Amino acid sequence: MLDKLESIEEKYEELTRQLSDHELLADQVKYTKVARQHRELEEIVAKYRELKSLDRGIKETRELLDTEEDAEMVNLARTELGELEQRLAAVEADLKFVLLPKDPNDEKNVILEIRAGTGGDEATLFAAEIMRMYSRYAERQGWRVQVLDASESGIGGVKEAILLIEGNRVYSKLKHESGVHRVQRVPQTEASGRIHTSAVTVAVLPEAEEVDIKIDPKDLRIDTFCSSGPGGQSVNTTYSAVRLTHLPTNTVVSMQDEKSQNKNREKAMRVLRSRLLEMEQDKQHQAIASERRSMVGSGDRSEKIRTYNFKDNRVTDHRIGYTSHQLNLFMEGEVGELIDALVAYYQAEKLKEDVAA
Repeated sequence: MLDKLESIEEKYEELTRQLSDHELLADQVKYTKVARQHRELEEIVAKYRELKSLDRGIKETRELLDTEEDAEMVNLARTELGELEQRLAAVEADLKFVLLPKDPNDEKNVILEIRAGTGGDEATLFAAEIMRMYSRYAERQGWRVQVLDASESGIGGVKEAILLIEGNRVYSKLKHESGVHRVQRVPQTEASGRIHTSAVTVAVLPEAEEVDIKIDPKDLRIDTFCSSGPGGQSVNTTYSAVRLTHLPTNTVVSMQDEKSQNKNREKAMRVLRSRLLEMEQDKQHQAIASERRSMVGSGDRSEKIRTYNFKDNRVTDHRIGYTSHQLNLFMEGEVGELIDALVAYYQAEKLKEDVAA
């Protein structure tokens, strides 16, 4: 492992030198690629340097114990040695995790798609709350949230919403949120007070950059049409809405959130690239038949990854057996504890697979 760490440190130092190269700074595509590689190695190198520092400290302390005759100094050295060895063990454990093969998408921004599933109007209301929950969490992380598109229901809910979330390592945190989110509560629309069960699907897609996916203009059909829904005088009078169809895959993305046709086209292209990247990754991983279908299923209640029970103020993630009785805070965006638990769980699973291999 030490040889591998030394090689990584050398690579990191070379990337550091490259980042100050004026020629590289002039090429934004290459600069972005090098900067991303540098960030990916940063945590590993920091842990490795800490490991070397602790190792030196342990050797020096042991040498002191072998030569020191003062009883008080010996006791202090023994205490320090114990602390250093304890920290060394923790750093070695951390290194096992950070050396695991990285998901190449972890550094990427996210296209978050939320859709109301089974449950009618109540599902659209919950979809709006889920959208708000993730937006609040993103704000707590210092990320930027942009609503690319949203289709509202007549009672203030959301039938479908597409969000762009930008920031540091967004996908690494949110990638385990994909799936069916089930809600159990008395709906606002229910007069008899009975508890209903509804569902919302969430899909988390890494945002594809132009360097990831090249789209030939000949493969695109671009249609423009009048916007519909709230929006003022421009609605139904200007052809600002855009529909992109990627002909080879028959992938369709529509966008009408902006009054500007160019802005809608730009947003639609970002979503289209991310969907095409996902399709490409599915081809490369034949063990997963369809990433999107595995993410969100059909939207049926039985395919849940998480249940939100409002009557008991409880949220339960069924994959790791996590339960919290602070659903009210959870819906305000305080979801970090569960997200961190999911990341730790899947990291541990990867480590088991690595050891078994």
